[in-house]
Amino acid sequence: MSEEKVEDINSHLPLWETDLRLNDLNVVAMLHDFWEQKQINPTKSSSTESEALSGETGSRSENLLLYESAPGSSCVCYVTLPGGSCFGNYKACNTQAEARRDAARVALMNSLVNELPCRQITSQFITQSLQQAASDSIMSIEDARNSDTSLGTYSFLLHSYIGKSMLQFQEMMTIFQLLHWNGTLKALRERKYSRQSVISYYSQRGLDEYMRSNMALDWLSREQRSPGRIGEESHLAQRELVLARRRGQELRFYKEKTEILTLALSQAYIHPTLRAEEAPSHKYKQEYLPLYRLCSQGTEGNITPPCSPTSTLHENTKQTVSQTSSSLCLDSSSQ
Repeated sequence: MSEEKVEDINSHLPLWETDLRLNDLNVVAMLHDFWEQKQINPTKSSSTESEALSGETGSRSENLLLYESAPGSSCVCYVTLPGGSCFGNYKACNTQAEARRDAARVALMNSLVNELPCRQITSQFITQSLQQAASDSIMSIEDARNSDTSLGTYSFLLHSYIGKSMLQFQEMMTIFQLLHWNGTLKALRERKYSRQSVISYYSQRGLDEYMRSNMALDWLSREQRSPGRIGEESHLAQRELVLARRRGQELRFYKEKTEILTLALSQAYIHPTLRAEEAPSHKYKQEYLPLYRLCSQGTEGNITPPCSPTSTLHENTKQTVSQTSSSLCLDSSSQ
């Protein structure tokens, strides 16, 4: 890291802490203080962060950060930030307390670096990202001006987040990565929904339990058609989660996948005789399965929204750009 970036990070730390090594500090308390200050001083945060941090000021919020232990392991810890980003311990730890501190350390470094000007989405960043996406997908940069193309959709998303941080953009893109992984984007594309309407719907809805239930049901259906499918996908997702954690990367996409698959697998044991073609009840369809409701509204394409360690940060940005451009190719072969 350059000296300029170190100075920028130090400017976000209390004066008495800047002369100490990060390993010597109470990083759990520092991480909490950092996000609590963003709650007290919302002018330093974007509207998205301010909404996520809304609540009483001047007092510690016990729910500001969420710490979780990995199932079946006492030496793996995850910490979820107010916006939804998730980080874990990248070092091998002997105790849960040590894992918690290490996870907080990774999250703190990412939180601090995310405040730097170089992590803000600017016009220059958008231009570079579109050029990279066009090169990776063998498309013309001119396609970025066409909203009907995946590159045009990506351009629309980037411009809608201009002035915000890369971490915020990644939090939103996690939703579309999951929809791409689950096959939901392809299903909506086949039903002639426009990319703009899909983006508008899911950007406003966010990632909630209804969406997770919907995805779990989709995987349960796949399991009924091909026994063992969930187990294979779960093994792959667990491996991806472990590798990403050891690299100090943002983990929400990988962690959500494992939890969705775990939910689907548990339902497979509870309802072993459920046929894949069985549709959910009308009530369940309305409350838990937005995809079923969307697909029953017709095909006009209009969807009505409902009431790391520092050295890995640049690689995380490039990875997000690459995954974003591919995730938004809803069915580019049909264009």
